[in-house]
Amino acid sequence: MRLLSVVLSGGAGSRLWPASRQAFPKPFMKIGGSTLLQQAIERGQACGTGDLMVVTNKDHVFLTKDVLAQMSDPPETTLLLEPKGRNTGPAIALAALQCIKQFSGDTLMLVLSADHLVPDVEAFVASASQAFRLAAQGNLVVFGISPTSPDSGFGYIEVEHFSRESHPVKRFVEKPDLKTAQEYLATGRYYWNSGMFCFTADAIVSAFERHAPEVLAAARGALDSSKPAGNTVEFELHAFGLQPDISIDYAVMERADNVHVVPAKFAWSDVGSWPAVSNAHTPDASGNTLPADAVAIDTTGTHVQVESHGPKVVATLGVQNLVIVDTPDALLVAHKDSAQKVKQVVDALRSRKHETVYLPAVVHRPWGTYASLKEEDGYKVKRITVKPGESLSLQYHYQRAEHWVVVQGSAIVQIGDVEHPTRPGEYRYIPLKEKHRLTNVGKDELVLIEVQCGTYLGEDDIVRLADTYGRA
Repeated sequence: MRLLSVVLSGGAGSRLWPASRQAFPKPFMKIGGSTLLQQAIERGQACGTGDLMVVTNKDHVFLTKDVLAQMSDPPETTLLLEPKGRNTGPAIALAALQCIKQFSGDTLMLVLSADHLVPDVEAFVASASQAFRLAAQGNLVVFGISPTSPDSGFGYIEVEHFSRESHPVKRFVEKPDLKTAQEYLATGRYYWNSGMFCFTADAIVSAFERHAPEVLAAARGALDSSKPAGNTVEFELHAFGLQPDISIDYAVMERADNVHVVPAKFAWSDVGSWPAVSNAHTPDASGNTLPADAVAIDTTGTHVQVESHGPKVVATLGVQNLVIVDTPDALLVAHKDSAQKVKQVVDALRSRKHETVYLPAVVHRPWGTYASLKEEDGYKVKRITVKPGESLSLQYHYQRAEHWVVVQGSAIVQIGDVEHPTRPGEYRYIPLKEKHRLTNVGKDELVLIEVQCGTYLGEDDIVRLADTYGRA
């Protein structure tokens, strides 16, 4: 029987601002040396899944491809590209329909979230094997996490009695208040809903037909009007938007009578807050989780994370139980007890249309990255990287001229209709309103320092004349 990993790579991860941004969300954060998305993919591979399907926003397609390109043994992958978020119900319905179309209805789908942390992969494989056996019999399977605290941030799964083996689900319960969560914990008959599932494509489609036919019908419409191209399926905005915004729990799991829970035999975290990130690291003798070059004096229980364009030392003195996240364009200082309120900061910044909500300090593009190093009235300094064989669009600007210096790699700089080979240490000037393009013709990454000069330096002052990635 074919095994397919379906990784749901959505969500903004706003409680992990400023490391997580709308254009660079939580699945692409690195914890333990690799991104959460890569770890999810590798968990599926460890279970024997030979194929991969990733459901993600179309704006994150190149980030996703970068993760796959960095893996030593990436699986055969299909990308389902959403024009906007539509919750887990439609995402799973689309994945199941595409699975039937591409493979077969008896394919086992292991549905994973791209932003969970599961350190013990071997224990996960043991639980997944149990889920495979149940799903092959036509059941819908959910992984249940034994609660370690009366957490009101999770949905709960009730069973008749506690057991370390799988058993039928009595009911799903939405996120309770703290008092109710304490009562659940005391009974020993509740699990946290992990949001990880297993079933055959036919079984979940049948469940949609019975319990949420409107979701399935809308998903079929979105898939019928989609634009397949190679290993990607891009959905048309209008048809996709007709799908209800509903979770798989509401749409199917809470209504179906063939749902079984597999108790997790592995440690699990949804990495939903900065304290959870801190808990994923090994603390020092004072309970701090710090970068190697941080200086912590009279400091306990504090998490420090530094993301900088260059070397930077963060020092703490006489503080306890703080989260300090320092990025080139934003700084968060919060008490761990208030870390769940970071989303309020994001909401406040969003109301001001502040750029740090949307764009990370290093902005990823299909051709590479750019980062703003310095900006004052009349000028901006940026660091640009270009992947081997890639090029920026042919473009010009109305309100700025640009000065380019190559510091690494080999470039072709087109200015007007003339192409100039440019090597490290060499300089090119791009006059106002002159068409230009940058191409990496070497085998290594191209690094360029750009100085913009003008009255307006916004990213929207760009006219694309031609573009490899269809943006012109």
